[in-house]
Amino acid sequence: MKYIIGTRGSLLALTQCNQVKDQLEELTGDQFELKVIKTQGDQVTDKPLWQLEGKDFFTKELDAALLNKEIDMVVHSYKDLGSDRPEGIKLAAITKRDYAHDILFIKEETVSQLMCKEIKEFVVGTSSPRRITNIESSLAEYLPYGENVKVTTKMLRGNVNSRLQKLRDGNYHAIVLAMPGIERLAITESSRKELEPLLKDMTFMVMPHSQFPAAASQGALGIECLEGRDDNGELEAKLKQLQDKDTVSEVSRERQAFASYGGGCHLAVGINVTKKSDYYVHTHKGKVDDKVIFERHLEGSFPSPEKKERAFIGLPHADHREDEYIYCELINKESLQKANIPNNDLLVSARYGANLFKNHGKAVYTAGLSTWRLLARNGQWVHGSCDSLGEAYLDKIRDSKAIEVMNGPKEELTILTHKDSYSDYGQIMEAYEKSTNDVREGFMDELRQCDVFFWTSFSQYKTYTQHIPEIKNKFHACGLGKTFEQLSKEDITVRPFTSMEEFKNWMKQK
Repeated sequence: MKYIIGTRGSLLALTQCNQVKDQLEELTGDQFELKVIKTQGDQVTDKPLWQLEGKDFFTKELDAALLNKEIDMVVHSYKDLGSDRPEGIKLAAITKRDYAHDILFIKEETVSQLMCKEIKEFVVGTSSPRRITNIESSLAEYLPYGENVKVTTKMLRGNVNSRLQKLRDGNYHAIVLAMPGIERLAITESSRKELEPLLKDMTFMVMPHSQFPAAASQGALGIECLEGRDDNGELEAKLKQLQDKDTVSEVSRERQAFASYGGGCHLAVGINVTKKSDYYVHTHKGKVDDKVIFERHLEGSFPSPEKKERAFIGLPHADHREDEYIYCELINKESLQKANIPNNDLLVSARYGANLFKNHGKAVYTAGLSTWRLLARNGQWVHGSCDSLGEAYLDKIRDSKAIEVMNGPKEELTILTHKDSYSDYGQIMEAYEKSTNDVREGFMDELRQCDVFFWTSFSQYKTYTQHIPEIKNKFHACGLGKTFEQLSKEDITVRPFTSMEEFKNWMKQK
Protein backbone atom coordinates (compact mmCIF):
# COMPACT_ATOMS: atom_id res chain seq x y z
CA MET A 1 0.00 0.00 0.00
CA LYS A 2 0.96 3.63 -0.52
CA TYR A 3 -0.15 6.38 1.86
CA ILE A 4 0.27 10.17 1.82
CA ILE A 5 1.17 12.05 5.02
CA GLY A 6 0.13 15.69 5.24
CA THR A 7 2.62 17.99 6.96
CA ARG A 8 3.59 21.59 7.50
CA GLY A 9 6.71 22.71 5.68
CA SER A 10 9.01 23.75 8.52
CA LEU A 11 12.22 21.86 9.14
CA LEU A 12 10.83 20.48 12.40
CA ALA A 13 7.52 19.36 10.87
CA LEU A 14 9.30 17.65 7.98
CA THR A 15 11.83 16.03 10.30
CA GLN A 16 9.29 14.56 12.71
CA CYS A 17 7.06 13.41 9.83
CA ASN A 18 9.99 11.67 8.19
CA GLN A 19 10.80 9.95 11.50
CA VAL A 20 7.20 8.68 11.70
CA LYS A 21 7.37 7.70 8.02
CA ASP A 22 10.49 5.61 8.64
CA GLN A 23 8.90 3.90 11.65
CA LEU A 24 5.72 3.05 9.76
CA GLU A 25 7.57 1.72 6.73
CA GLU A 26 9.67 -0.50 8.97
CA LEU A 27 6.62 -1.77 10.90
CA THR A 28 4.26 -2.29 7.96
CA GLY A 29 6.31 -2.71 4.79
CA ASP A 30 4.06 -0.11 3.14
CA GLN A 31 5.13 3.06 1.35
CA PHE A 32 4.53 6.50 2.85
CA GLU A 33 5.27 9.88 1.26
CA LEU A 34 4.98 13.47 2.48
CA LYS A 35 2.81 16.26 1.08
CA VAL A 36 3.58 19.79 2.34
CA ILE A 37 0.61 22.04 3.14
CA LYS A 38 1.01 25.64 4.33
CA THR A 39 -0.94 26.72 7.41
CA GLN A 40 -1.99 30.13 8.74
CA GLY A 41 0.29 29.75 11.75
CA ASP A 42 3.30 29.26 9.47
CA GLN A 43 2.49 32.29 7.31
CA VAL A 44 1.64 34.86 9.99
CA THR A 45 4.76 35.34 12.13
CA ASP A 46 4.59 39.03 13.08
CA LYS A 47 2.10 38.55 15.94
CA PRO A 48 1.70 36.14 18.86
CA LEU A 49 -0.89 33.46 18.11
CA TRP A 50 -3.10 34.61 20.98
CA GLN A 51 -3.53 37.98 19.24
CA LEU A 52 -4.89 36.40 16.05
CA GLU A 53 -8.61 35.91 15.47
CA GLY A 54 -9.86 32.35 15.17
CA LYS A 55 -8.26 29.08 16.24
CA ASP A 56 -6.51 25.96 14.91
CA PHE A 57 -3.82 28.09 13.27
CA PHE A 58 -1.57 25.10 12.52
CA THR A 59 -4.26 22.56 11.63
CA LYS A 60 -7.14 24.07 9.58
CA GLU A 61 -5.56 23.61 6.16
CA LEU A 62 -4.36 20.10 7.03
CA ASP A 63 -7.85 19.21 8.27
CA ALA A 64 -9.36 20.35 4.99
CA ALA A 65 -6.91 18.28 2.95
CA LEU A 66 -7.69 15.20 5.06
CA LEU A 67 -11.47 15.65 4.78
CA ASN A 68 -11.11 16.15 1.00
CA LYS A 69 -9.10 12.89 0.82
CA GLU A 70 -6.08 14.65 -0.65
CA ILE A 71 -3.99 12.97 2.05
CA ASP A 72 -4.41 9.82 4.14
CA MET A 73 -3.07 10.97 7.49
CA VAL A 74 -1.54 13.92 9.33
CA VAL A 75 1.25 14.00 11.92
CA HIS A 76 0.70 16.86 14.39
CA SER A 77 2.56 18.14 17.39
CA TYR A 78 -0.20 17.02 19.73
CA LYS A 79 -0.12 20.28 21.69
CA ASP A 80 -1.31 22.06 18.51
CA LEU A 81 -4.53 20.03 18.40
CA GLY A 82 -7.52 21.68 20.04
CA SER A 83 -10.08 19.69 22.01
CA ASP A 84 -12.81 20.25 19.39
CA ARG A 85 -11.73 18.42 16.24
CA PRO A 86 -13.72 18.44 12.98
CA GLU A 87 -16.31 15.72 12.56
CA GLY A 88 -14.98 12.81 10.54
CA ILE A 89 -11.36 13.12 11.72
CA LYS A 90 -10.08 10.53 14.17
CA LEU A 91 -7.05 10.51 16.44
CA ALA A 92 -5.46 7.17 15.56
CA ALA A 93 -2.30 7.24 17.70
CA ILE A 94 -0.35 9.23 20.26
CA THR A 95 3.36 8.52 20.03
CA LYS A 96 5.86 8.03 22.85
CA ARG A 97 7.36 11.24 24.19
CA ASP A 98 10.87 11.15 25.57
CA TYR A 99 10.99 14.80 26.63
CA ALA A 100 8.26 17.25 27.56
CA HIS A 101 10.41 20.09 28.92
CA ASP A 102 11.04 23.59 27.74
CA ILE A 103 14.70 24.38 27.18
CA LEU A 104 16.41 27.75 27.42
CA PHE A 105 19.25 28.55 25.02
CA ILE A 106 21.85 31.18 25.79
CA LYS A 107 25.25 32.19 24.42
CA GLU A 108 28.16 31.15 26.61
CA GLU A 109 29.39 34.75 26.56
CA THR A 110 26.03 35.88 27.99
CA VAL A 111 26.40 33.38 30.85
CA SER A 112 29.81 34.93 31.58
CA GLN A 113 28.20 38.37 31.66
CA LEU A 114 25.67 37.13 34.21
CA MET A 115 28.45 35.66 36.31
CA CYS A 116 30.23 39.03 36.23
CA LYS A 117 27.00 40.84 37.21
CA GLU A 118 27.03 42.84 33.98
CA ILE A 119 23.36 42.28 33.07
CA LYS A 120 20.62 44.12 34.96
CA GLU A 121 17.69 43.35 32.62
CA PHE A 122 17.65 39.83 31.19
CA VAL A 123 15.52 39.62 28.02
CA VAL A 124 14.05 36.24 27.08
CA GLY A 125 12.47 35.59 23.68
CA THR A 126 9.06 33.90 23.75
CA SER A 127 5.49 34.66 22.70
CA SER A 128 3.79 31.99 24.80
CA PRO A 129 1.55 33.45 27.55
CA ARG A 130 2.39 30.61 29.97
CA ARG A 131 6.13 31.03 29.38
CA ILE A 132 5.87 34.81 29.76
CA THR A 133 4.03 34.44 33.08
CA ASN A 134 6.28 31.81 34.63
CA ILE A 135 9.57 33.12 33.26
CA GLU A 136 8.97 36.68 34.42
CA SER A 137 7.82 35.54 37.87
CA SER A 138 10.35 32.79 38.61
CA LEU A 139 13.39 32.61 36.31
CA ALA A 140 15.56 35.19 38.10
CA GLU A 141 16.22 32.97 41.14
CA TYR A 142 17.63 30.25 38.85
CA LEU A 143 20.13 32.59 37.14
CA PRO A 144 23.62 33.41 38.44
CA TYR A 145 23.28 36.34 40.84
CA GLY A 146 19.66 36.54 39.74
CA GLU A 147 18.67 38.63 42.75
CA ASN A 148 20.31 41.54 40.89
CA VAL A 149 18.50 40.85 37.60
CA LYS A 150 15.08 41.80 36.27
CA VAL A 151 13.76 39.19 33.82
CA THR A 152 11.58 40.46 30.98
CA THR A 153 10.23 38.82 27.81
CA LYS A 154 10.08 39.93 24.19
CA MET A 155 8.02 38.51 21.32
CA LEU A 156 9.60 35.62 19.41
CA ARG A 157 7.93 33.89 16.45
CA GLY A 158 9.10 31.85 13.47
CA ASN A 159 10.46 28.35 12.97
CA VAL A 160 13.20 26.86 15.13
CA ASN A 161 16.00 27.90 12.77
CA SER A 162 14.92 31.54 12.59
CA ARG A 163 14.39 31.75 16.36
CA LEU A 164 17.88 30.46 17.10
CA GLN A 165 19.33 32.83 14.51
CA LYS A 166 17.61 35.77 16.20
CA LEU A 167 19.34 34.73 19.43
CA ARG A 168 22.68 34.55 17.63
CA ASP A 169 22.02 38.01 16.17
CA GLY A 170 21.74 39.45 19.67
CA ASN A 171 18.01 40.23 19.74
CA TYR A 172 17.65 38.48 23.10
CA HIS A 173 19.81 37.34 26.00
CA ALA A 174 18.14 33.92 25.81
CA ILE A 175 15.20 32.18 24.15
CA VAL A 176 12.96 29.34 25.29
CA LEU A 177 11.86 26.55 22.94
CA ALA A 178 10.17 23.17 23.28
CA MET A 179 12.90 20.62 24.01
CA PRO A 180 11.20 17.71 22.15
CA GLY A 181 11.28 19.63 18.87
CA ILE A 182 14.99 20.40 19.22
CA GLU A 183 15.58 16.77 20.15
CA ARG A 184 13.93 15.48 16.97
CA LEU A 185 16.10 17.80 14.89
CA ALA A 186 19.20 16.54 16.67
CA ILE A 187 18.31 12.88 16.10
CA THR A 188 18.13 13.06 12.30
CA GLU A 189 21.49 13.55 10.61
CA SER A 190 20.37 16.05 7.94
CA SER A 191 18.54 18.36 10.36
CA ARG A 192 21.30 18.00 12.97
CA LYS A 193 23.73 19.48 10.45
CA GLU A 194 21.49 22.56 10.22
CA LEU A 195 21.20 22.72 14.01
CA GLU A 196 24.92 22.46 14.82
CA PRO A 197 26.04 25.91 13.52
CA LEU A 198 23.02 27.53 15.17
CA LEU A 199 23.98 26.04 18.56
CA LYS A 200 27.71 26.76 18.27
CA ASP A 201 29.01 28.53 21.41
CA MET A 202 25.60 28.07 23.06
CA THR A 203 24.70 26.45 26.33
CA PHE A 204 21.36 25.47 27.84
CA MET A 205 19.02 25.19 30.81
CA VAL A 206 16.52 22.30 30.87
CA MET A 207 13.70 24.08 32.67
CA PRO A 208 12.39 22.07 35.63
CA HIS A 209 8.75 21.06 35.36
CA SER A 210 8.10 21.83 39.02
CA GLN A 211 8.61 25.56 38.29
CA PHE A 212 8.27 25.85 34.51
CA PRO A 213 5.72 23.25 33.34
CA ALA A 214 5.43 23.10 29.55
CA ALA A 215 2.33 23.13 27.34
CA ALA A 216 -0.21 20.39 27.91
CA SER A 217 0.74 17.33 25.78
CA GLN A 218 4.07 18.88 24.70
CA GLY A 219 6.42 16.25 23.31
CA ALA A 220 3.83 13.83 21.96
CA LEU A 221 2.83 13.52 18.33
CA GLY A 222 -0.81 12.99 17.42
CA ILE A 223 -1.53 11.07 14.22
CA GLU A 224 -4.95 11.58 12.64
CA CYS A 225 -6.79 9.89 9.80
CA LEU A 226 -10.35 9.86 8.46
CA GLU A 227 -12.85 8.12 10.70
CA GLY A 228 -14.84 6.66 7.82
CA ARG A 229 -12.07 5.31 5.61
CA ASP A 230 -13.20 2.58 3.24
CA ASP A 231 -10.40 0.17 4.20
CA ASN A 232 -11.90 -1.88 7.06
CA GLY A 233 -9.75 0.01 9.57
CA GLU A 234 -6.45 -1.13 8.05
CA LEU A 235 -4.65 2.24 8.19
CA GLU A 236 -5.89 2.97 11.70
CA ALA A 237 -4.61 -0.43 12.88
CA LYS A 238 -1.21 0.29 11.35
CA LEU A 239 -1.01 3.70 13.00
CA LYS A 240 -2.07 2.27 16.35
CA GLN A 241 1.24 0.38 16.47
CA LEU A 242 2.93 3.71 17.27
CA GLN A 243 0.73 4.41 20.30
CA ASP A 244 2.45 4.59 23.70
CA LYS A 245 0.35 3.71 26.75
CA ASP A 246 2.26 5.77 29.32
CA THR A 247 2.31 8.86 27.11
CA VAL A 248 -1.44 8.55 26.55
CA SER A 249 -2.02 8.36 30.31
CA GLU A 250 0.11 11.47 30.93
CA VAL A 251 -1.20 13.71 28.16
CA SER A 252 -4.84 12.78 28.73
CA ARG A 253 -4.48 14.12 32.26
CA GLU A 254 -2.72 17.24 30.99
CA ARG A 255 -5.39 17.99 28.42
CA GLN A 256 -8.17 17.46 30.95
CA ALA A 257 -6.53 20.02 33.25
CA PHE A 258 -5.94 22.35 30.29
CA ALA A 259 -9.65 22.25 29.43
CA SER A 260 -10.62 22.87 33.06
CA TYR A 261 -8.79 26.23 32.96
CA GLY A 262 -10.57 27.27 29.76
CA GLY A 263 -8.07 26.09 27.12
CA GLY A 264 -6.92 28.10 24.10
CA CYS A 265 -3.58 29.50 22.97
CA HIS A 266 -4.10 32.52 25.24
CA LEU A 267 -4.04 30.33 28.39
CA ALA A 268 -1.16 31.37 30.64
CA VAL A 269 -0.87 28.08 32.54
CA GLY A 270 1.80 25.43 32.06
CA ILE A 271 0.64 21.88 32.75
CA ASN A 272 2.75 18.76 33.11
CA VAL A 273 2.00 15.24 34.29
CA THR A 274 4.93 12.86 34.71
CA LYS A 275 4.49 9.16 35.44
CA LYS A 276 6.90 8.04 38.15
CA SER A 277 6.69 4.44 39.32
CA ASP A 278 2.97 3.85 40.02
CA TYR A 279 2.26 7.55 40.52
CA TYR A 280 1.54 10.65 38.47
CA VAL A 281 3.22 13.95 39.37
CA HIS A 282 0.88 16.84 38.48
CA THR A 283 2.18 20.41 38.10
CA HIS A 284 0.05 23.40 37.03
CA LYS A 285 1.59 26.88 37.16
CA GLY A 286 0.66 30.26 35.73
CA LYS A 287 -2.29 32.67 35.81
CA VAL A 288 -5.98 32.59 34.91
CA ASP A 289 -7.91 35.88 35.03
CA ASP A 290 -5.12 37.43 37.13
CA LYS A 291 -5.40 34.59 39.64
CA VAL A 292 -2.09 32.87 40.36
CA ILE A 293 -2.20 29.11 39.76
CA PHE A 294 0.37 26.83 41.38
CA GLU A 295 -0.68 23.26 42.02
CA ARG A 296 1.67 20.33 42.50
CA HIS A 297 0.40 17.01 43.78
CA LEU A 298 0.79 13.27 43.46
CA GLU A 299 -1.92 11.00 42.07
CA GLY A 300 -1.99 7.35 43.07
CA SER A 301 -2.92 4.81 45.70
CA PHE A 302 -1.32 5.51 49.07
CA PRO A 303 -1.01 3.86 52.48
CA SER A 304 -2.58 5.75 55.39
CA PRO A 305 -1.37 6.16 58.98
CA GLU A 306 -3.49 5.23 61.97
CA LYS A 307 -3.01 8.80 63.15
CA LYS A 308 -0.86 11.79 62.21
CA GLU A 309 -0.84 14.14 65.16
CA ARG A 310 2.95 14.59 65.34
CA ALA A 311 5.59 14.33 62.65
CA PHE A 312 9.37 14.19 62.36
CA ILE A 313 10.95 15.87 59.33
CA GLY A 314 14.54 14.98 58.50
CA LEU A 315 15.72 18.51 57.72
CA PRO A 316 18.30 20.23 59.98
CA HIS A 317 16.83 21.52 63.22
CA ALA A 318 18.90 24.71 62.99
CA ASP A 319 16.99 25.75 59.85
CA HIS A 320 13.53 25.12 61.32
CA ARG A 321 13.02 26.29 64.88
CA GLU A 322 9.62 27.90 64.76
CA ASP A 323 6.97 25.42 63.62
CA GLU A 324 5.21 22.41 65.12
CA TYR A 325 7.34 19.62 63.65
CA ILE A 326 10.29 17.73 65.13
CA TYR A 327 13.44 18.20 63.06
CA CYS A 328 16.74 16.34 62.79
CA GLU A 329 19.11 16.91 65.73
CA LEU A 330 20.92 13.56 65.74
CA ILE A 331 22.94 13.89 62.52
CA ASN A 332 25.39 16.69 61.79
CA LYS A 333 26.69 17.39 58.28
CA GLU A 334 29.77 19.49 57.55
CA SER A 335 30.84 20.54 54.07
CA LEU A 336 34.40 19.81 53.01
CA GLN A 337 36.43 22.94 52.41
CA LYS A 338 38.05 21.78 49.20
CA ALA A 339 38.05 18.91 46.72
CA ASN A 340 39.75 18.05 43.45
CA ILE A 341 36.70 18.28 41.15
CA PRO A 342 37.21 16.47 37.81
CA ASN A 343 36.36 18.25 34.58
CA ASN A 344 33.19 16.38 33.74
CA ASP A 345 29.47 16.80 34.36
CA LEU A 346 28.52 17.34 38.01
CA LEU A 347 25.46 16.40 40.03
CA VAL A 348 25.29 18.35 43.29
CA SER A 349 23.13 16.16 45.53
CA ALA A 350 22.69 18.70 48.34
CA ARG A 351 23.79 22.14 49.45
CA TYR A 352 26.90 20.70 51.09
CA GLY A 353 28.69 20.46 47.74
CA ALA A 354 27.92 24.01 46.66
CA ASN A 355 31.15 25.57 47.95
CA LEU A 356 33.52 23.08 46.32
CA PHE A 357 33.66 24.61 42.84
CA LYS A 358 33.15 27.87 40.98
CA ASN A 359 32.43 28.46 37.30
CA HIS A 360 32.66 24.76 36.50
CA GLY A 361 33.49 24.19 32.83
CA LYS A 362 31.07 21.33 32.15
CA ALA A 363 27.36 20.83 32.80
CA VAL A 364 26.15 21.26 36.39
CA TYR A 365 22.96 19.57 37.64
CA THR A 366 21.27 19.45 41.03
CA ALA A 367 19.16 16.86 42.82
CA GLY A 368 16.52 19.43 43.77
CA LEU A 369 15.71 23.07 43.26
CA SER A 370 16.80 24.47 46.63
CA THR A 371 20.38 23.46 45.79
CA TRP A 372 19.96 25.01 42.33
CA ARG A 373 18.85 28.31 43.86
CA LEU A 374 21.82 28.25 46.25
CA LEU A 375 24.29 27.66 43.41
CA ALA A 376 22.65 30.46 41.41
CA ARG A 377 23.00 32.87 44.35
CA ASN A 378 26.69 31.92 44.41
CA GLY A 379 27.03 32.85 40.73
CA GLN A 380 26.96 29.36 39.14
CA TRP A 381 25.07 28.52 35.93
CA VAL A 382 23.00 25.36 36.41
CA HIS A 383 21.95 23.29 33.40
CA GLY A 384 19.16 21.17 34.85
CA SER A 385 17.95 19.09 37.76
CA CYS A 386 16.62 15.73 38.90
CA ASP A 387 13.72 17.91 40.08
CA SER A 388 13.50 15.68 43.18
CA LEU A 389 12.51 12.70 41.01
CA GLY A 390 15.75 10.72 41.23
CA GLU A 391 18.91 10.12 39.26
CA ALA A 392 17.23 7.98 36.57
CA TYR A 393 15.16 11.03 35.64
CA LEU A 394 18.32 13.10 35.18
CA ASP A 395 20.06 10.29 33.30
CA LYS A 396 17.29 10.45 30.69
CA ILE A 397 17.81 14.19 30.30
CA ARG A 398 21.55 13.62 29.85
CA ASP A 399 20.77 11.16 27.03
CA SER A 400 19.52 14.09 24.96
CA LYS A 401 21.02 14.40 21.49
CA ALA A 402 20.29 18.14 21.53
CA ILE A 403 22.39 18.54 24.69
CA GLU A 404 25.09 16.46 23.01
CA VAL A 405 25.33 19.06 20.23
CA MET A 406 26.31 21.70 22.81
CA ASN A 407 27.93 19.69 25.60
CA GLY A 408 29.62 16.88 23.69
CA PRO A 409 28.99 13.13 24.05
CA LYS A 410 27.53 11.95 27.34
CA GLU A 411 30.33 11.14 29.76
CA GLU A 412 30.71 9.93 33.32
CA LEU A 413 28.83 11.95 35.92
CA THR A 414 30.53 13.03 39.16
CA ILE A 415 28.08 13.11 42.08
CA LEU A 416 28.95 15.37 45.00
CA THR A 417 27.48 13.67 48.06
CA HIS A 418 28.53 11.64 51.11
CA LYS A 419 31.25 9.01 50.62
CA ASP A 420 28.94 6.19 51.77
CA SER A 421 26.32 6.97 49.12
CA TYR A 422 25.98 4.89 46.00
CA SER A 423 24.70 5.52 42.50
CA ASP A 424 23.95 3.55 39.34
CA TYR A 425 24.50 6.68 37.27
CA GLY A 426 27.84 8.18 38.22
CA GLN A 427 30.98 8.28 40.34
CA ILE A 428 30.56 9.25 43.99
CA MET A 429 32.78 12.06 45.26
CA GLU A 430 32.81 13.07 48.92
CA ALA A 431 31.40 16.56 49.48
CA TYR A 432 30.59 16.48 53.19
CA GLU A 433 31.18 14.53 56.38
CA LYS A 434 28.56 13.20 58.78
CA SER A 435 28.73 12.76 62.54
CA THR A 436 26.30 11.91 65.32
CA ASN A 437 25.43 14.65 67.79
CA ASP A 438 24.77 14.44 71.49
CA VAL A 439 21.09 15.40 71.43
CA ARG A 440 19.26 17.52 73.97
CA GLU A 441 17.39 15.87 76.81
CA GLY A 442 13.92 14.85 75.76
CA PHE A 443 14.60 14.63 72.00
CA MET A 444 14.46 10.83 71.86
CA ASP A 445 11.19 10.81 73.83
CA GLU A 446 9.74 13.33 71.37
CA LEU A 447 10.69 11.02 68.50
CA ARG A 448 8.91 8.09 70.15
CA GLN A 449 5.75 10.16 70.27
CA CYS A 450 5.84 10.94 66.53
CA ASP A 451 3.34 9.13 64.32
CA VAL A 452 4.86 10.05 60.93
CA PHE A 453 8.50 10.25 59.85
CA PHE A 454 9.56 12.12 56.71
CA TRP A 455 13.03 10.93 55.69
CA THR A 456 15.44 12.91 53.51
CA SER A 457 17.77 9.94 52.90
CA PHE A 458 17.86 6.20 53.43
CA SER A 459 21.00 6.52 55.57
CA GLN A 460 19.08 8.89 57.85
CA TYR A 461 16.36 6.27 58.27
CA LYS A 462 18.98 3.65 59.16
CA THR A 463 20.71 5.92 61.70
CA TYR A 464 17.51 6.78 63.52
CA THR A 465 16.14 3.24 63.57
CA GLN A 466 19.45 1.99 64.97
CA HIS A 467 19.03 4.37 67.90
CA ILE A 468 15.28 3.80 68.31
CA PRO A 469 14.27 0.47 66.68
CA GLU A 470 10.55 0.99 67.36
CA ILE A 471 10.55 3.80 64.76
CA LYS A 472 10.49 1.03 62.14
CA ASN A 473 6.85 0.38 63.05
CA LYS A 474 5.81 3.99 62.54
CA PHE A 475 4.44 5.54 59.30
CA HIS A 476 7.13 6.56 56.81
CA ALA A 477 7.15 9.25 54.13
CA CYS A 478 9.70 10.82 51.76
CA GLY A 479 10.13 12.45 48.37
CA LEU A 480 9.86 10.62 45.05
CA GLY A 481 13.57 10.32 44.36
CA LYS A 482 16.41 8.13 45.58
CA THR A 483 15.16 7.85 49.18
CA PHE A 484 11.84 6.45 47.97
CA GLU A 485 13.60 3.96 45.71
CA GLN A 486 15.86 2.69 48.51
CA LEU A 487 13.10 2.43 51.12
CA SER A 488 10.91 0.58 48.62
CA LYS A 489 13.72 -1.88 47.82
CA GLU A 490 13.87 -2.72 51.52
CA ASP A 491 10.09 -3.48 51.44
CA ILE A 492 9.41 -0.56 53.78
CA THR A 493 5.90 0.81 53.32
CA VAL A 494 6.37 4.47 52.47
CA ARG A 495 4.11 7.31 51.33
CA PRO A 496 5.80 9.53 48.70
CA PHE A 497 5.20 13.27 48.23
CA THR A 498 6.16 15.72 45.50
CA SER A 499 7.42 18.32 47.98
CA MET A 500 7.67 19.29 51.62
CA GLU A 501 4.79 21.68 51.06
CA GLU A 502 2.54 18.85 49.88
CA PHE A 503 3.57 16.78 52.92
CA LYS A 504 2.77 19.59 55.37
CA ASN A 505 -0.60 20.22 53.70
CA TRP A 506 -1.35 16.50 54.03
CA MET A 507 -0.42 16.62 57.73
CA LYS A 508 -2.95 19.42 58.27
CA GLN A 509 -5.77 17.36 56.76
CA LYS A 510 -7.55 15.56 59.57
